[in-house]
Amino acid sequence: MPAAKPPTHQQPVAPPLPAAAAQPASGGPHRHLGVRHAMAVCVGMVIGAGIFKTSPMVAASLGSDLALYAAWALGGLLSFIGALCYAEMAAAFPDAGGDYHFLRRAFGLRFGFLFAWSRFAVIHTGSVALLAYVFGDYLAQVLPLTALLGEAAGPVYAAAIVLLLTLLNLAGVSVGMRTQLGLTLLVLLGLLAVGAAGGWLQAQGQPPATPLAVADPLRRDWGTALIFVFLAYGGWSDAATLSTEMRDERRGIARALLAGLLLITALYLLANWAYLQGLGLDGLARSAAPAADLARLAFGPAGAWAMVFIVTLTAISTINAILIAGARTTYAAVRDLGQAAPQLAALGRWHPQRGIPSRAVLAMGAVSLALVALGAFTRSGFATLVDYLSPVYWAFLAASGLALVVLRRRFPLQPRPFRVPLYPLLPLLFCACSLGLLWASLAYVKLGAIVGLGVLALGAVLLWPLTRADRPLR
Repeated sequence: MPAAKPPTHQQPVAPPLPAAAAQPASGGPHRHLGVRHAMAVCVGMVIGAGIFKTSPMVAASLGSDLALYAAWALGGLLSFIGALCYAEMAAAFPDAGGDYHFLRRAFGLRFGFLFAWSRFAVIHTGSVALLAYVFGDYLAQVLPLTALLGEAAGPVYAAAIVLLLTLLNLAGVSVGMRTQLGLTLLVLLGLLAVGAAGGWLQAQGQPPATPLAVADPLRRDWGTALIFVFLAYGGWSDAATLSTEMRDERRGIARALLAGLLLITALYLLANWAYLQGLGLDGLARSAAPAADLARLAFGPAGAWAMVFIVTLTAISTINAILIAGARTTYAAVRDLGQAAPQLAALGRWHPQRGIPSRAVLAMGAVSLALVALGAFTRSGFATLVDYLSPVYWAFLAASGLALVVLRRRFPLQPRPFRVPLYPLLPLLFCACSLGLLWASLAYVKLGAIVGLGVLALGAVLLWPLTRADRPLR
C-alpha cells in the first residue's frame, strides 16, 4: 500500500490504517483482554523500585513532611492528567503501538520511528535493566552465593532475572498476563504491609526514629525531588499499547489507565505516611532501604527479610509488564516500516498461536542484557541507567501530550469515545510539566544523559534512509 498522505483540515477523518494495523483475521492482535488485565499492566509498570528507592531522595530534597506529601500527590495528579490524554488517544486511535502510533499520526513517519527506536534502545530496555539491578542488589543481601560472587553478585542476578522473564513471555501472552496479574496482586499486598507497619508503630505509641521536620524553604529542591517522584510514577503510558487487544474497545483502556493511577497514588501516599510514622523525615532521608528499615522496626529481622522479598518481587512484576508492552511498540513500528526494512521483518511478526510478537520480545531481552553489562562495567548500575533513560523519556512524553492537540485539529470528526476535560488546558499543562522535567533531568543526570541522547541520535541516523516519504508501508 502506498504511503498515506499527510492529513489536512479538508481530510478530517483519519486515513485508513496500513493493512497490518487493521483488525486481523488471524495474524495480529485480537480483542481478548479485559480492563483488569490492562490495569494490572499499568499498575505493574508503575509500582516498581521507585517507591522503595526514591522516597529517601525526595525527603532529603524537600526537608518537610508536608512538602513530601505534596510532592507525591502532585506526581499522582500530573500523571492522572497525562493518563487522561493517553486515554483519549488510545480510544480514538487504538493500535498495538500505543503512543508510537499517536506520534506517527501527529508528527509523521520519521518522528514515530525515532520514538519507537527510543523505546527499544533507551526507555524500555533501560528500564528493564535498571529494575533488574534493583532485583539483583536486594537479592545479593540475602543469598549465600553473594559471598562467592562478590561485587559480581548484583549483575549476575540482574542478568538472570532478565533472561528468565524473557523466556517466560516467549511462552505466550496467556502465561505473561496471568503472571502479571498474580505478581501485581502480591505487590499491592506488599505495599499494604508497609502501611500496616506504620499503623502498627503508631498504635503502639512508638515515636518516629527521628522527628518530623518543620517546613524549611532553604532545604527545598523541588526539581530534584520531582525527578525522583516521577521516576516512581513512570510507566503508566505503556498500557496504551494494549488498546487494540481490549474487549471493550470504547472505554476499556481509559478505565484501566485512570483506575490504575488512582490506586497507585493512594498506595504511594500510604507508603510515605508509613515511612514517616516509623523513621521520621530525617531517618527516611538517610535510609538506603526504607521499607526494610520500617519492617525491622515494626516486626523485627523477619519483617526486614520479608520486605526484601517484596521489593524483589516488585522488580519482577515491573520488568514483566515492560516486556509485555514494550515488545508491542517494536512490533508495530517494524510492521509499519514494511518493505523498506526487510532485514527487520522478523521483529514485525505476530505469533498467532502464542498471541505475542515473539521476535520483538526476544530482541528486547537481548538489548536489556547488554545494558545490564553496561551497568556492570560502570559499577553503578542503577544510577547509570537512570541517567541513561530520563531525558529521552521526558522529551517524548512532552511530545505525546502535544500530539493530542495536533490530532484534534487534524481529525476533528474522528470518533472519540473518551475526551479530555478542560481541553486544551490540561494537555498543555501536561506538556509544560514534561518539558520542565526534561530540563531538570538534563541538569541532574549530566554524563548519562549524553549517552542516552547519543543513542537516540544514532537511531535517527540509522532510520533516516528507511523512512523517506516515498517508501511504501505494508
